[in-house]
Amino acid sequence: MALADPAVWRDMQSYLCRYHGELCRQWFDELEPMRLDGGILEITARNSTQINYLQQRCRDPFTEAAQNITGALVVVNFIGPNGATTPQGGPTRSTGDLGSDELLLSPDHTFANFVVGPGNQLACAAAKAVSEQLGRAYNPLFIHGGVGLGKTHLLQAICHQINDAHADATTYYVSCDTFMNEFMQCVQNGQMHTFHQRYRHVDLLMIDDIHFLTNRERTQEEFFHTFNTLYQNDKQIVLSSDSPPSEIPQLEERLISRFNWGLVTRVDQPCYETRVAIVQKKAELRGLPLPNDVVYFIAAKIESNTRELEGAITKVQSLAALRQLPIELKLAQQALGDQQTIVVNPQPSIQNIIDAVTNYYGVKLADLQSKRRHRSITIPRQVCMHLARKRTRYSLEEIGGYFGGRDHTTVMHACRTIEGRAQSDVSFAAQLDEIDEQLSLASNN
Repeated sequence: MALADPAVWRDMQSYLCRYHGELCRQWFDELEPMRLDGGILEITARNSTQINYLQQRCRDPFTEAAQNITGALVVVNFIGPNGATTPQGGPTRSTGDLGSDELLLSPDHTFANFVVGPGNQLACAAAKAVSEQLGRAYNPLFIHGGVGLGKTHLLQAICHQINDAHADATTYYVSCDTFMNEFMQCVQNGQMHTFHQRYRHVDLLMIDDIHFLTNRERTQEEFFHTFNTLYQNDKQIVLSSDSPPSEIPQLEERLISRFNWGLVTRVDQPCYETRVAIVQKKAELRGLPLPNDVVYFIAAKIESNTRELEGAITKVQSLAALRQLPIELKLAQQALGDQQTIVVNPQPSIQNIIDAVTNYYGVKLADLQSKRRHRSITIPRQVCMHLARKRTRYSLEEIGGYFGGRDHTTVMHACRTIEGRAQSDVSFAAQLDEIDEQLSLASNN
């Protein structure tokens, strides 16, 4: 056993900054290499949130860096201050015998790192109130808005706050997809007691993308009873969605009513001043010095959401590392395109797509989600699936869920059918372009 060479660690950090700059964070400076033994390099992190994040997101790049610097077949492992790989007091604690599919907490997603602006002020204030008064402030808290606008950041910030202030609190943070999959698994295996133990005996239940409950009658029934149990016991419920409760397709009225019991709040696109602050904060988290003119350029060029802003920073950082040049305005312009400012269109929701298609073809949402196979219904349905695949980041399974619970093969067939027809039928291609243009106008309003 030997202590890790400080020079090796410094060279590893330089390697990571050069080849994995988008991964690096300022808090990496707090990591400490401990020992190199049997081909395993152990690196100490401060807490379980960092360890979980490093093990799941950073282990391969760190191992790559260690092998390149040492020239040996070294594997990196992250441990806590006490030498354990899974220290006590993890970011979420749950009960039951099922394998845990809890969402990974990012150390970046704290209230301290959340940039507050006019479009998210109420949502942030409500999230802070919930974290300080579990079950007594806003219950449930329902946050909705487009992709990349900060919903997940706020949910994770609540988790971080609870973990820091209430070490004995039991929290469970999952996606709606995980809730549905675990429910079906327990139904099939006769393990409903385990499911109820996991979801109904927590102090805080947070579910991301709750809109995927659409058209899932049995799962909605189960969530209704889970909601009631938690609410009646003053346990906190926090939900996120791309749409407000009343606009989630095929959601039972009794669930819509309960989602509105607490506070329903929206996050909107950031204004220019907020985008400037976001770019500055994201660069600070990476320990990346950005001149003001570069910050202003990125904020003016990208108008859509935080995720796109972070992607722009990554492009600039990567080009600077590749050319081994300091980050300056000219380099940023080359990384992001040197023409006039281009507005990145916000990603439409599936509901936006449904609205555009149903208005164009004069059909109803219920028809699109039905089993009807008449041409007047199948064509609009397939167009919806095609546009959802083209204009959103949803998976094939998620898209199919919006249209009567159809599977991924049906969505793939729909996309191929529409693409094939558009290539052979000029008139139909023009229809698609017209709907796409209406969708872009609606998304920018």
